[in-house]
Amino acid sequence: MIKPLIWKRDRLLILDQTLLPLKERYLECRRWEDVAEAIKRLSIRGAPAIGMAGAFGLVLASWKAKSVANLLPVLEQCARGLNATRPTAVNLSWALERMLMGVKEKGGATLREKQNLILREAMKMYREEVEMEFTLAKHGARLFKGRETILTHCNTGGLATAGYGTALGVIREVHRRGRLKMVLVDETRPLLQGGRLTTWELKKEKIPFSLICDSMAGYFMQKGEVGAVIVGADRIAANGDTANKIGTYSLAVLARAHRIPFYIAAPFSTIDFNSKNGKMIRIEERSPEEVTCIRGTRIAPQGINALNPAFDITPARYITAIITEKGILRPPYNRSLRKMYK
Repeated sequence: MIKPLIWKRDRLLILDQTLLPLKERYLECRRWEDVAEAIKRLSIRGAPAIGMAGAFGLVLASWKAKSVANLLPVLEQCARGLNATRPTAVNLSWALERMLMGVKEKGGATLREKQNLILREAMKMYREEVEMEFTLAKHGARLFKGRETILTHCNTGGLATAGYGTALGVIREVHRRGRLKMVLVDETRPLLQGGRLTTWELKKEKIPFSLICDSMAGYFMQKGEVGAVIVGADRIAANGDTANKIGTYSLAVLARAHRIPFYIAAPFSTIDFNSKNGKMIRIEERSPEEVTCIRGTRIAPQGINALNPAFDITPARYITAIITEKGILRPPYNRSLRKMYK
């Protein structure tokens, strides 16, 4: 199983995804600031993966505390710093809140006991994440009855999670059950997470796929060569509106026009009940250089303006179903999400 991050005694090792698929190298994080920088520069990415990285970042921060009284202020400062790295993905704030709540509510008399408690909580979260992904994949695979060609966008596999995946985890399970014809992988401009990362994973797993440009999706839908679209999510509002990698909304509209099922696969922790709808979700704006350059090579004229929203919002009305570890949710989502939450 792919491991985007590894805890090793007193440090966190992060597989540097900016180097894939050309190099496989782990970054060594000994301070929470190292983790924050790795998240910010996309060395680790994907909502579940950065949530776990944030949890281990708090473990590293706990070792800077000088006393029990000093521990919580140190952790809260760390949490604020980590939260600021990727504002759209809700899993990061969810993981940090869970860790902080554990410190406040659970025992441990000495500083060392509390530090060990924090590490155990992070390890427990990692194990739960792995189990969640396998359960989610099994739920999602039930939606596919015949041999399908599935289109996916960005990267939602082991690199973006604890090692198995959300949307790509469903695809893995469909393939394991003999119901997958092939995968169409959007390259996912501007950072090419589909072209660099999803293809890397599928090749390792020996799952049949073809890489396509983002602008080719409609062509293959029109030809009747797409049976379903399945993508992940970085935040899902209480009404089902979903924030995901830029380009997702376009796919949802195309899928609706061609009467193709459009599925979201994400852990239940991705649902933000504090966001009434997608308009309340903050969209991260990234550097224009990610659009004008590829791996440091300029592909556009000097001195031009470029816009670079990292995510877009897919309205709930375009989503056929939301796949979670708790089960498959159907519209109307404001009811089904609340019902499952209760």
